[in-house]
Amino acid sequence: MALAEKGNSMARVNVLGVHVAALDLSDLLERAVIFAAEGKRHQVMYVNVSVLNIAYRDPELQRILNAADLVYCDGMGVVWGARLLGYRLPRRMTGADWIYQACARWRDSSRSLFILGGRPGIAEAAAAKLRQGVPGLQIAGTHQGFFVDPLQVVDTINAAGPDVIIVGMGTPIQERWIAENFPRLTSPLIWAVGGLMDIISGQLARPPQWMSDIGFEWLGRLLIDPRRLWTRYLIGNPLFFWRVIRQRSGQLRLG
Repeated sequence: MALAEKGNSMARVNVLGVHVAALDLSDLLERAVIFAAEGKRHQVMYVNVSVLNIAYRDPELQRILNAADLVYCDGMGVVWGARLLGYRLPRRMTGADWIYQACARWRDSSRSLFILGGRPGIAEAAAAKLRQGVPGLQIAGTHQGFFVDPLQVVDTINAAGPDVIIVGMGTPIQERWIAENFPRLTSPLIWAVGGLMDIISGQLARPPQWMSDIGFEWLGRLLIDPRRLWTRYLIGNPLFFWRVIRQRSGQLRLG
């Protein structure tokens, strides 16, 4: 059964126990601006097949996702899985497709950005690409995703005073970091983005656009990096749909 968010017209659907917002790209970008401007703080996270498979085995990650202000669909497998359950998710919205639009809106509303994640040098390279693509974008600072003292990183971010923090450290590390440090962070919007900085910086190649357009970006990624991704896609994808079918039949116990 689809779930309605309290005090909000945004519908959400339950896929393997995670409540995913049924919204399109224009709605996502609008909320990016609203959340960054509001006085209270917000968490935004995404799900794809891999994230949902991890959350199915990890109740704490599932709890973190469901506690976020917004969880959106970042994978065609989730769109197809929702359809098997009788729901409609308008589209997949992967960060590489919308980040420049979001940054343009943050720039136009005078919001600043902090980039956290990636190996040394990746966040800085991504920041340079974003500044090039969105002239006038305010980037308050950057920090690599490999660090020893999380409190020092929080202090660094708070001192920079950004309106938006994008966190790319992979699932479930980024989600746990956001949940653990959210009470201490002062920025209005903290957004999990996975490997987005690797893509923006040019460190990680994307498949041809036509593969993304027909919903087979996962196959392109597998062909580019089979050694790292074969388990995620060749085992993870069938496992996800088997679980979805069990959810549809009522055989799957969800948290």
